[in-house]
Amino acid sequence: MLLPTSAAGASGGPSEHVHEGALTAMDLFCGAGGFSKGLIDAGFKVAAAVDNWPVALATHRANFNHAVYEADIAKLSAVKLAKLANVTKGGLDLLVGGPPCQGFSVQRIGEDADHRNHLVLEYARFVAELQPRLFLMENVPGLLGKRGHVLIEAFLKKLARAGYTMDHRIINAAEYGVPQVRKRVVFAGWLKGQPAYNFPSVLFERSSFRSVAEAFAGLPEPPLDLTPHPNDRLHRRTKLSPLNQRRIEAIPPGGGMQDLPDSMKVACHLVGADKIGHRYVYGRLAPDAPASTITARFDSFTRGKFGHPTVPRNITLREGARLQSFPDDFSFQGTQEEVAAQIGNAVPPLVSKMLATAAYDYLQATAVIKAPRKRNA
Repeated sequence: MLLPTSAAGASGGPSEHVHEGALTAMDLFCGAGGFSKGLIDAGFKVAAAVDNWPVALATHRANFNHAVYEADIAKLSAVKLAKLANVTKGGLDLLVGGPPCQGFSVQRIGEDADHRNHLVLEYARFVAELQPRLFLMENVPGLLGKRGHVLIEAFLKKLARAGYTMDHRIINAAEYGVPQVRKRVVFAGWLKGQPAYNFPSVLFERSSFRSVAEAFAGLPEPPLDLTPHPNDRLHRRTKLSPLNQRRIEAIPPGGGMQDLPDSMKVACHLVGADKIGHRYVYGRLAPDAPASTITARFDSFTRGKFGHPTVPRNITLREGARLQSFPDDFSFQGTQEEVAAQIGNAVPPLVSKMLATAAYDYLQATAVIKAPRKRNA
C-alpha cells in the first residue's frame, strides 16, 4: 500500500527553495532524510521520497517540503510511484537509496540469510523500471564480502541488462568533513554510452580529520537531572545503572571494555577482546580524533564507543546528530531509541551533499545519448 504523507509546508515545516528547471531526484529507503538533505543542498528537486517507517517519515515531513510516501518498497510499483511523482520513464535525473544494511554488517552474528537482503534487488528493480540517467546506492562494505557477493552479482547483472554501466567506491565519511570514521560502499550507475560518473574527491586527509571536540564545540552540558536542555530536547543525559556509571568512570578517553579491571567486566568479556571482537563496546570517544561509526544504538555506550570523551556519561542524541553532520536545526521526531536509530541509520548529510554535488555536475555536463535506431531489413 502506498500512503502519501503531508508535505512539511502544510504543517509548518521548513520549505525548500528550488530553482525552476532544477534536476530531479527520488530518494528510496529515505529514512529521516540524510540523503534528501544532501540532494537539496546540492540543488536537486526531490520529486518523491519513500520509506515504510512511520516515525522516520514524521521526521522527514518536519524537515522537507517534497512528497513523502509510506510504502513497503518490495510491494510498490515503480510505475505507480512515477505517476504520483509526475515523472516519466527515463525522465528522472537521479535515483538514490540505501537499502537496509544490517544483513551485510561485519558485526552481524548468525546465519548469512536476512529477510532484508532482497531489498537491494528491489532497488535494482526501480532503477530498471524508472531508467534514471544516474543512480547512487549506499550500503555497508560487507555487501562486497562473503555475506553479500551472490546478491551483488545478481544486482550488477540485472542492471547491466537494464542498460547501465556501473562502478563503486568505498568511501570514508571522515574524508568529506564528517567527524566520524564511517566506511560505506557507494554504487553508481549511468546509461551505457554516457561518460563515467566521477566520485567526489577526498577533501580531508587523516591528519586533518575533524575531531569529536570540534563537533561538540559550543554545546553546553546537559542537565544533571536527566531532563532535556531547555534549548534542545535532544540534548539530555542517558540514565546509567550504578555499575555502568562506575565502568564509564574507569574507562579512559578513547578506551573500551579492555581497560576495565576484570572485576568490572561483563562475564563474556573476560576472555579478552582479541577473542570476542567488539573491542570498543563500553567505550569512550577520544576528543582529538573523529568518532568511530555511529550506529542505531549509539544512545548506549554498552553497544559501542559512545561514551563522552571528557565527561563520564553517554553522548546525547544531539551530540550523535553532530557526529553524523546533521545541523542543529534538523528536527527529529520520536522516542529516545527511535531518534537514535534514525540518526545512526542515516547517510551523513555532508557525505550525501558531496555525492549529490558530483552527480549534479555530471548531469549538467552530460546529455542522454540515444541509441541509434535500427533500420528495417
